[in-house]
Amino acid sequence: MSVRIRELTKIYGKKKALDGITFEAEKGQVTGFLGPNGAGKTTTMKILSCYLEQDGGEAEVCGYSTRKNAEQVKRNIGYLPEHNPLYKEMYVKEYLRFVAGMYGLKNKNGRVADMIRLTGLEREQNKKIGALSKGYRQRVGLSQALIHDPQVLILDEPTSGLDPNQLADIRNLIKKLGKEKTVILSTHIMQEVEAVCDKVVIINQGNIVADGSLNQLKEQTVGSGVRITVAFDKEIDLENNFQKEGVMSIIPGTDKFQWIVTTSTEIDLRPDIFKFAVNENIQLLEMYRQKYVVEDVFRQLTK
Repeated sequence: MSVRIRELTKIYGKKKALDGITFEAEKGQVTGFLGPNGAGKTTTMKILSCYLEQDGGEAEVCGYSTRKNAEQVKRNIGYLPEHNPLYKEMYVKEYLRFVAGMYGLKNKNGRVADMIRLTGLEREQNKKIGALSKGYRQRVGLSQALIHDPQVLILDEPTSGLDPNQLADIRNLIKKLGKEKTVILSTHIMQEVEAVCDKVVIINQGNIVADGSLNQLKEQTVGSGVRITVAFDKEIDLENNFQKEGVMSIIPGTDKFQWIVTTSTEIDLRPDIFKFAVNENIQLLEMYRQKYVVEDVFRQLTK
């Protein structure tokens, strides 16, 4: 087991930021680490990377204790924090050589060249970091986290500030890295979790509220079903017209003319809704059907 956390506790004054949390992350998979702001995600990642010391419990990286074997942990971990601290007056290549030197790497130039190629920094390698866009600074941060070839990679909002093309590139890179390393990914972008993660751990108010694959968590929290979002051109009472087998719930949407209908996967209510609109002589402005997504799970567990 690459990352193992048991009863981990962290207290700030009278507030428990972490209240005895327990979870594991394995090699060969990307673990999504999710939670609302202030839930304890960053505190956990800082303890794993030896930036903070816990008040109780155990945290291990590749068999080494963060409390007793900090140097060994740091050799085995790469960390990209949310607020990426970089030396803005240094050139990209110069900075990566500096980081490689701090790790005592023998083939510094070769490793720097590998990282520049891996993260798509070829055109920017001779620029000052301060002159780069936020997206390219994120790439530099990812390069420094990977340069010593760590077994565990912790990424806190790694795609923040990236344009759509850069986003796709970095997501593909994370998925590729996840096949050979242990990757813990913290993000607020739920589509990113669906696209990249093999497993999800959700923390809320310092407690783990979910731990498992996406399919497992969907089944346990929101069940296997589909959601139909429908809107009309005027206010109607949809709830009393579609009480039938397979319809799990009918609730108002964000707009007073909108409804959200939850059904089992065995039925498709869209033809009935269309016929209802025709018979009632009302206009159907929108209607789309989708399976439950990780956002539904997140809301259910953290609201």
